[in-house]
Amino acid sequence: MAATDELISQAAQFLGMTKKDLVSEAVRGYLEQRRKEIRKGMIESMKVLDGSLSSSAGALTGLSREKIDQLGGVGEWED
Repeated sequence: MAATDELISQAAQFLGMTKKDLVSEAVRGYLEQRRKEIRKGMIESMKVLDGSLSSSAGALTGLSREKIDQLGGVGEWED
């Protein structure tokens, strides 16, 4: 971590910008490069959720709907 901080400090100095601005720009660039991968992960997550409490519990715990039901279920959302 110290080595990374030193690289950031040196790069920011050479580029004439703050460390905060350098890191912000770097993160935006990194996320832009991985946009397709991030989108794919978001789509897969949304496929898991169907609006039910069971699907939310499954997404949070990693348990299948069947296993949740075996353990007593979670009920459903109350209005």
